Amino acid sequence: MTETFGVVGAGTMGNGIAQVAARKGFDVVLCDVKEEFLQRGMDAIHKSLQRDVDKGRLTTEEKGLIISRIRTETKLEALKEAFIVVEAVTEDVGVKGNLFRQLDEILPSKTILASNTSSISITKLGGLTKRPDKVIGMHFMNPVPVMTLVEVIRGMATSSETFETVKALTDQLGKRRLSVMICRVSFPIGY
Repeated sequence: MTETFGVVGAGTMGNGIAQVAARKGFDVVLCDVKEEFLQRGMDAIHKSLQRDVDKGRLTTEEKGLIISRIRTETKLEALKEAFIVVEAVTEDVGVKGNLFRQLDEILPSKTILASNTSSISITKLGGLTKRPDKVIGMHFMNPVPVMTLVEVIRGMATSSETFETVKALTDQLGKRRLSVMICRVSFPIGY
């Protein structure tokens, strides 16, 4: 049985993450609020993979297999089977926070929640959930199918198990990791 990889947000980053995961053999559920956003995301994936077919890096059959691994959905409940859900929605703490609260309510407690944020605190996002130990940052670089670097960002409450799982997943996706550990530093008064 193939593991399910969830992605929320079918824009540039989300469709790129979905494409990379499907290319590595994961069944992907790509979720967004409107069908038209999902269609745009799938069109982008088709175009990207077609470039690889045209350059001889993929066969038409391989492209079809990758596409067949991606299922699009408008309901977050469709992500219930995912072992990880990576959000790639607009870079707004309110939007991301609301999404993390919803995902926390809907998904099993074992599901890892990852954010593709480049500027919002993972500790803050984790604090909005009942599973801060399972919240982590996976900041992919754009364009995701081409760029190899992924920042893996650990929040204050992120567990070692979550961190190690996401590090291994990043390697499995064929990406190079830049791991960032968040630590608490205390300075004496007057420092």
